[in-house]
Amino acid sequence: MRNGILPDHTPEVVADSAPYAVLSAPKTIHTQNSMSYEEKKAHFANMLTIYGRKAVEEALMSNDINAYKLHLADSNKPATILKHCEQLANDKGTPIAWHDKRALSFISKNAKQDQGIALDISMDNFFTLDDLQSRKAKHLIMLDNVTNPQNVGMIIRSVAAGFVDGLIIPKKGCAELGPLAIKASVGALFKAPIYRCETSKQAVDILKDDYQLINLSLDTDIDFYDCPLDKPSIFILGNESEGVSRVVANACDMQVKIPMNNAVESLNVAITSALIAYHPALRR
Repeated sequence: MRNGILPDHTPEVVADSAPYAVLSAPKTIHTQNSMSYEEKKAHFANMLTIYGRKAVEEALMSNDINAYKLHLADSNKPATILKHCEQLANDKGTPIAWHDKRALSFISKNAKQDQGIALDISMDNFFTLDDLQSRKAKHLIMLDNVTNPQNVGMIIRSVAAGFVDGLIIPKKGCAELGPLAIKASVGALFKAPIYRCETSKQAVDILKDDYQLINLSLDTDIDFYDCPLDKPSIFILGNESEGVSRVVANACDMQVKIPMNNAVESLNVAITSALIAYHPALRR
């Protein structure tokens, strides 16, 4: 037990739960050849690909989601829900692309559960680390090898509702933004400012000169509520069983712990993120 965080408790996934989503750069080519390399890079960095018939249908029915392209397997048997998805896409002016089953699996990244359909969504709330300065993001939470998707989803929800300026989620080492994370976020995944990077090590190397890096840990006497927040700060939450990785911990400027009573030793990582998001100093 490390980092003031309890180990995972992952609920059993029921067999009839709808497949939902996986983060991936879609294998489509933007039709605007005039886009510069940087524009194309930013465009696809802000793309989320979801899969599954019910999930795609619900997304197409929502006025809050910007559907970019609908992908269908040409081997699909006729089905009412697929026909409805096509109709919804046509009504929205969303392009439809047909693929063989294998090609679609490269887009969905989940051949067993994509059900012959995937949808690219343009995420206006997805950013890169390069956007932090222009967006004036001062206080953030960063995840380091947080592997429980339900915890990631609940953390996203706390970030969306609270007073931090965003959440940094590495593409490698953390749970994918897939079905369980999306469900646990209760839609907040489409609202919270999310900054993507390749690894947590990359993030600390880039940000260490501009932010004070704060490790949540049990191995310190510094109270979380006494932590100075006058400087731009990033609170780093680590793996549910082992805490923040050594390479990231060594780059941190300080360690702080959340005070606990009645001999309680640790809190779940999602609860910890909520306490950070509602730190009194951030609210002021």
